[in-house]
Amino acid sequence: MKDYKGQWDLGILYDGFGDEKLTADVNALADGIRELGLLAGSLEGMPGKDLLHRYTDIGERVTELSTKLFGYANLVYSTNTSDTEAAALMGHLQAMLSETAAPNTAIRHAVSRIGNVDELLENDPLLREYAFSIRQIVDDSRYLLSDREEKVFSVMSISGASAWSDLHSTLLSSVTVDYRGEQIPLSAARNLAYDGDPAVRKEAYEAELGCYPKVDQAGAFALNSIKLQVLNECRLRGFASPLEQALYRSRMSRATLDALIGAMNEYMPKFREYLKAKGRALGHENGLPWYDMFAPMGSLDRKYSVDEAKEYLLGIFGEFDGELHDMVKRAFEENWIDFFPRRGKVGGAFDAPVPSAKQSRILTNYDGAFGDIVTLAHELGHAFHDQQVFGHSILQQGYTMPVAETASTFNEVLVVSTAIGRAKTKEEKLALIESQLQDACQIITDIYSRYLFETAVFENRDNEFMYPDRLCGLMHKAQLDSYGDGITEDTLHPYMWLCKGHYYSGGLSFYNFPYAFGGLFARGLYAIYQKQGQAFVPLYKSLLRATSTSSVEDTAKMAGIDLTDRAFWREGLQSLADEIDEFISLVN
Repeated sequence: MKDYKGQWDLGILYDGFGDEKLTADVNALADGIRELGLLAGSLEGMPGKDLLHRYTDIGERVTELSTKLFGYANLVYSTNTSDTEAAALMGHLQAMLSETAAPNTAIRHAVSRIGNVDELLENDPLLREYAFSIRQIVDDSRYLLSDREEKVFSVMSISGASAWSDLHSTLLSSVTVDYRGEQIPLSAARNLAYDGDPAVRKEAYEAELGCYPKVDQAGAFALNSIKLQVLNECRLRGFASPLEQALYRSRMSRATLDALIGAMNEYMPKFREYLKAKGRALGHENGLPWYDMFAPMGSLDRKYSVDEAKEYLLGIFGEFDGELHDMVKRAFEENWIDFFPRRGKVGGAFDAPVPSAKQSRILTNYDGAFGDIVTLAHELGHAFHDQQVFGHSILQQGYTMPVAETASTFNEVLVVSTAIGRAKTKEEKLALIESQLQDACQIITDIYSRYLFETAVFENRDNEFMYPDRLCGLMHKAQLDSYGDGITEDTLHPYMWLCKGHYYSGGLSFYNFPYAFGGLFARGLYAIYQKQGQAFVPLYKSLLRATSTSSVEDTAKMAGIDLTDRAFWREGLQSLADEIDEFISLVN
């Protein structure tokens, strides 16, 4: 067995902040930014073809260098938020890149005025490779401000939303929880929600809630400031609302969102049935207490070592696709993953693509529960998605929020569904079904509460500054509207607004409905896989590759799916409803 140290290897990027390669790349980035400025100053009379060639060439270099440098600093900072060198480099890079705002705006305005863009893209093989991103520039131009305004906004964001977001990350990674006489990291306390001992779960939950008042005032100032900046930006750019902006950036129509949310509402009572049934099985008569939401059931209360998790995942992924199997094997053996919680490390889990090496880096807070294996599968799904889009130019590797959860959630469904099919005992089957329903409840019921909460925050922010008590009240109402009588009301989590980092982004609002989209879209794709078998795998990879160069609706059409039809979303929800019925039968 491999002796896993639990920390990722960042040597593919740089060997520390004193690395000469890092210094050289910072200098090369500065050169690229200067070239961008020179291009912006010589636009008058420049033929459209020449402009597009020069802009894509400089854009490639600046994007690759900034992604590599920012990626390194952010990865270091994520595992040690007290690392001053990482914070300093991120600040320096933000300042450097703020200088691109004005020239980028001038050039993008010039690109939007090229009269024969389609002809140039059709007749020039080099430009054809960038066709999607160039057409996107033309579409985006209607929301661009003036050159000077874009520069001012970019500079001010460094000390605005970005700084508030960094403060939030630092608060949560440094705050400690007083649990049984010890000071433990918040992420470790939240991991105890999966413990097999009900006393541990309840006490850890109460201790977790007790830590938030230490930082809730600062967190409230961060959230209020970020949301006001987003509202002001939307008004300046011409978006009717932050939701309209989020949908535009998601390349997703309102009709698709309405179909998704509408179908979720129809099935909300079914998820409350699941929660109440779990509550009864655990000895609670009036709904499930929040602290028992992740209580393990059945016979999967064992802990898995990292090596056991690796073998578990490889066994399942190997039956689906050799490319996925081999990538996962590399991720474990080449130290792509930072596994364990420790002080100063951010909570949760994420995947970070490393385009320069065609690899990814994955952060988790692994504790050995089956849910942690599912989390690994989820993040490795993101990494597999990265692998599919690495074939595009770096200017066309970015996929939007909704489809970002496609491969990750497909991996989850693949892992848990396969495990259920292999279950040898009733207790094992119960544990696996319940684990899948736990996750489904999060991406349907909890995500709906987060969607309601963020909507309310944006609706109220113009008229009031929301202090912690007010934010807790809005969260309580959102959770009550979503969970209903499925959760015991006096155990709802009022500080979910503080512990979830998705609210704290100036450039990414409503990072909630994409999880529901991804979960149900992935279940729809899994249903196709069940019908087509291995013939589906090439289509699946092509679909993932297309996510960075298509709208979500056009991507889905590749698999014959109409996302604006509520019937599609009902199919995925009904498959979960059937599992809820089976779960209720098992616990009864």
